[in-house]
Formats: sequence, C-alpha cells, structure tokens
Amino acid sequence: MAGRMINGAAALAELIRTAEETDEPGVHRVLPVAPELSGLLPGRGLRRGSTVAVATGRAAPAGGGTSLMLALLAEASRAGSWCAVVGVPALGALAAQESGIVLERLALVPNPGPDWPTVVAALIDGVDVVVTAVPGPVAATVSGRLAARARQRGSVLVPFGRWDGADVTLRVTEGRWEGLSAGRGRLRRREVTILARGRGAASRPKEITMWMPGVTRKAARCLRVFRG
Repeated sequence: MAGRMINGAAALAELIRTAEETDEPGVHRVLPVAPELSGLLPGRGLRRGSTVAVATGRAAPAGGGTSLMLALLAEASRAGSWCAVVGVPALGALAAQESGIVLERLALVPNPGPDWPTVVAALIDGVDVVVTAVPGPVAATVSGRLAARARQRGSVLVPFGRWDGADVTLRVTEGRWEGLSAGRGRLRRREVTILARGRGAASRPKEITMWMPGVTRKAARCLRVFRG
C-alpha cells in the first residue's frame, strides 16, 4: 500500500482523525530509532516533544540528508507510530519502503504551499513524527511556535533543513558508496559519518559511522564522543 498523499484540507483532517484513532498518546515517551542512531540522541531515541533537525544543502555538503531522515523514522514507524513528511515532493513511497517505513502509517504532503507552518501545526496535533522541509529562513517566532506545539502535543518535530534552536541537529559529514566494481554494478548502500550536535543533554557533539539506506543490523558502527 502506498503512503497517503495529502492534498487539501479535507484529506489532512481525515489523516489526523485516523492517526488519533489508532494512536495511543503518551504510552511511549521515547520512540525507537535504529540501534546505529540511538547513541546520537538523548534518551537513545526520538523523545516526544523534542525537535530533531536533519541538516541539508550547504550545511551538509556530503549529501545523504534524505536517507538519514528516512532512517530516523523507520523504527518508530515499525513500532506503530504515524509519520508525515511535508514539503519534499521528490520523496516517493518506494524510497520510504526500502528504508523500512511502514507505508500504511506514512503521510506525504508534497506541496503544502506558502502556509506550510499551518499544515505542520495541524499534523503535530495528531501525528507522532512530523518532518517538514525548511523552504528558506524561518522566523524565530514560527520555529518557536511549532516547537512549543510539539512539546505540548507530544509529537516529534523533524525540520529537514536549517532550523535554529533544535534540541539536536544531525548532519552527514562524510560518505562513500559501495556497489560499483570496475565501472559496473549498482550502487547498493552508502557508508556515512553522522555528527550530532545540540543543546542541553545533546550539547556534547557525537559522531557515528554507519551504513545507509535502511536499517543495517550487520553494519559495523563506531560512536565517538567529543570531549572538551
């Protein structure tokens, strides 16, 4: 089953009703993530009410932001959480499925329009994890209002792009592909180095190397904590 494509207010309202009917709010205060990512996050998962940003563009020149964002959602999705991705029209259901996301609990809002903060706020009211592309500079009043709403509703806000004031920001700093041999073959997976930096419990930078896309339980991993 393909992920739900949300176009229009009626479809958005129906999604929120469905998510609220099937969700058990507050049962799990920390949503699970892949073991490879758990060491980067306070509480070793996605804490309800938190804002976890994924850097893209010039802030993450090594690329890999989309794969990282999908990997961040996969375990929570498999555990029963609803996820929504706003403002990423290039993202397809196949890529999400290959990353381990349950499509029956995934909503895609590819083109939210200029009033995207209102769409995100509505989703926060009923969806466990809300990813939103950041179309440009975001006023502190807007980012603060959405973060406060996530804290109040117990949702996890995942800005996909630059977002000042996030509890944690994850950034792919290095990457190399595996799969091509002597000019032949298919790019199968990518080894990436991910840096986590934030505030409070996440103020000490951490770095990990893992394989993507998807959850690769056989992948070797190495967590580095920067002291200073």
